[in-house]
Amino acid sequence: MDEKDIKVGIGDLNVALPPYRLITLGLGSCVGIALYDSISKVAGLAHIMLPDSSCFKNQKNPMKFADAAIPILIDKMLEKGASRVRLRAKIAGGASMFSFTDKNSILDIGSRNVKSVMSVLSKNNISLIAEDTGGNFGRTMIVEAETGKVYIRTAGKGIKEL
Repeated sequence: MDEKDIKVGIGDLNVALPPYRLITLGLGSCVGIALYDSISKVAGLAHIMLPDSSCFKNQKNPMKFADAAIPILIDKMLEKGASRVRLRAKIAGGASMFSFTDKNSILDIGSRNVKSVMSVLSKNNISLIAEDTGGNFGRTMIVEAETGKVYIRTAGKGIKEL
């Protein structure tokens, strides 16, 4: 990480303009949602933990939930000059960090997070253009505001562009 890197924590989100990069670590069952407007070069990144805020009474941090965080991220990007119609999404994470005997288990939060993120993006008319989801390993997600390029770093597998 250098001075041009903006860290996005778990259950957090942020927006950046060039020359900055957004970085989130520790995407296991969590999902990183990168949104980008290629004309205004506004990049956004959210790190969600759970699919749906409606299941929780205590919602002190709406950024933990896919259904709440994505609209907040969109609004913050629009404030920085992004256009809703130009937003494109790339997502990563949603791993199954534990093995279950029942493959349809309600406990498989990773796949539930991915489905929820895809649903919220669809409801907001945002195209999902790339994803690196599933598996049983953690990821780091890096978003360059200058280019909109998204890089995924996986332990033992190196870095790849998404």
